[in-house]
Amino acid sequence: MEQPEHTLRTAVDRWHAAVNARVPARVEATVSDPVVVRGPRGAGPISPAEFADWAVRSGIALVPRSWHPVSDRLMVVEEDATWPGSKEPVRVATVFRSTGDRVSAALRLPDLGSALELASICREMAATE
Repeated sequence: MEQPEHTLRTAVDRWHAAVNARVPARVEATVSDPVVVRGPRGAGPISPAEFADWAVRSGIALVPRSWHPVSDRLMVVEEDATWPGSKEPVRVATVFRSTGDRVSAALRLPDLGSALELASICREMAATE
């Protein structure tokens, strides 16, 4: 039987590979329906097709730098982000939640500390459901 952390890491790694490849069908296959997202323009649930459209349209590339498991379904990944025309990568961090083998939330924050804090709050909220 696969360990929960391994399943989570596999889902997050597949997500990064698909987003960086910017192939819509591949991106859609890595997320749940809906997927909850957070970025500079806000947060909320969107469809896999909307998420794939964002990945392709934005041209973002996210290179994972460090992985921080928070629970069996939550992980924070510190990443170097670049966009078309970027001169230098920007260090960001994303809180990932998995549902099975898919990413069900990708909440991008400006730094590792704020991402770890949000993930901790999410973990505590889930524990009291």
